[in-house]
Amino acid sequence: MNVNSDRYTVGVDFGTLSGRAVVVRVSDGAEVGSAVHEYAHRVIEDRLPGGGAPLGPDWALQSPEDWRDVLRTAVPEAVAAAGVSPSQIIGLGTDFTACTVLPATADGTPLCELEEFTGRPHAWPKLWKHHSAQPHADRINAVAARRGESWLPRYGGKISSEWSFAKGLQVLQEDPEIYDRAERWIEAADWIVWELTGVETRNVCTAGYKAVRQDGQYPSKEFLAELDPGFTGFTAKLGGEPSPLGGLAGRLTARAAEWTKLPEGTPISVGNVDAHVTSAAADAVRPGQMVAIMGTSTCHVMPSDTLAEVPGMCGVVRDGIVPGLWGYEAGQSGVGDIFGWFVETSVPGSYEREAERRGLSVHGYLTELAAAQPVGRHGLVALDWHNGNRSVLVDHNLSAVVVGQTLATRPEDTYRALIEATAFGARTIVETFEASGVAVTDFVAAGGLIKNRFLMQVYADVLRRPISVIGSEQGCALGSAIHAAVAAGAYPDITAASAAMGGRGETVYRPDPGRADAYDRLYAEYRRLHDHFADGAMLHGLRALRYEASRPGDEKEEDA
Repeated sequence: MNVNSDRYTVGVDFGTLSGRAVVVRVSDGAEVGSAVHEYAHRVIEDRLPGGGAPLGPDWALQSPEDWRDVLRTAVPEAVAAAGVSPSQIIGLGTDFTACTVLPATADGTPLCELEEFTGRPHAWPKLWKHHSAQPHADRINAVAARRGESWLPRYGGKISSEWSFAKGLQVLQEDPEIYDRAERWIEAADWIVWELTGVETRNVCTAGYKAVRQDGQYPSKEFLAELDPGFTGFTAKLGGEPSPLGGLAGRLTARAAEWTKLPEGTPISVGNVDAHVTSAAADAVRPGQMVAIMGTSTCHVMPSDTLAEVPGMCGVVRDGIVPGLWGYEAGQSGVGDIFGWFVETSVPGSYEREAERRGLSVHGYLTELAAAQPVGRHGLVALDWHNGNRSVLVDHNLSAVVVGQTLATRPEDTYRALIEATAFGARTIVETFEASGVAVTDFVAAGGLIKNRFLMQVYADVLRRPISVIGSEQGCALGSAIHAAVAAGAYPDITAASAAMGGRGETVYRPDPGRADAYDRLYAEYRRLHDHFADGAMLHGLRALRYEASRPGDEKEEDA
């Protein structure tokens, strides 16, 4: 008898707009119940809640209370939907967007929840796509390059404005009181585990990828002092020695047990990043198996037994995906968000009415029209930089470009060009890895966009390689449940748990030779455009004008 056949774990995935919980059978990874909770505050981009302080361009904040509400609602609802007893739950694991980071007191209280700081924007958690720290990232990169910092090549030569040090430096220089009051600067991935267990831990994944910890060390105090003399103590806010993935972080407290309706003392696994934990769900934890988690953005993660310097990668971290291997990360900072922006802002009412008449979403209708075209019929090529470029240029001040539009261009033409642009961006990443000596043997897709069959076929054609698809629609939460099974002792390690509980579906998208040949020609044009605008000269200038015109308080009423 399999001792795991009547035991379950819960995986909780904290995303950009919502959190979801999945109850998973430990013996085979079967998902027996799930629930989703939408964040009340979603993404805080314009001003603080309750009509508070206005925010500048490229700000993106979140509310910690929204995350607690996921524990209070999604977890018990998922267990109820599963029809299992809470006593059968042997562990709970979590994952989070990253770098989503917040300032807190020594006991873990977010500064935004202290009455004196509620109205201060820098007291709130900064979501991964908070990009207003780009000038601070630029300074970090320039100083690190001039000093020849040994850790810089492990991040492809540049760190991102999304990461911990850039955001921390922004707080210091824009609101030093908040910086000084922050006794902890902590990833939400670790903060939520603290809320569950009462124990402060830091995970090796976010420490390595988002807080530039390499070979057991953070950047030196001498380097930090050159950035800003007040920044020398920053690493003291980052907690102690990071814990290994799949490890036991602690056990459920009485308070968190009341939230989740799970037994007090339930094992809680070490925190993790949504993308990296998905490798376990896809059973893609061996060298060369790249997983693309395709949603609002796309994150590309891959274990390897090879250490190399890959231009524009988001990082390579020992034990960063599974213990014993190097874990690589790259990414695209806008994918599903780009399609959503286009539908929200650029589709005429006649298309919306026709989609409704046919019982389709606007996305579905545009996809159907776009799929009917041969490759190149629209005469367009686009750069997928609507939210900047994460890999391989690492520049969030870049912006999108669409070339070839005429008065005959239709919405479906542009929609297809945007889909193709994101596929071209993925191909750029894969080719950069392989040119650097890091082989990509498998390409596995996960995330919400895998539901769009046309999009997946475009990717297969553009990449000229088969694409397999994860077997779960909730890959992140499943991956967290797998990590929870390891922390609870049901499996000896992540590899064994992944083999038993993870996997891929039967669908495999294979490239069509004719379309692939046509896409080679279009991809060549994409690369010409990519390389032409890569220095940012024009795009940065336009962004600067936008910032100048968007400063709070500068608005002027037009004459009547």
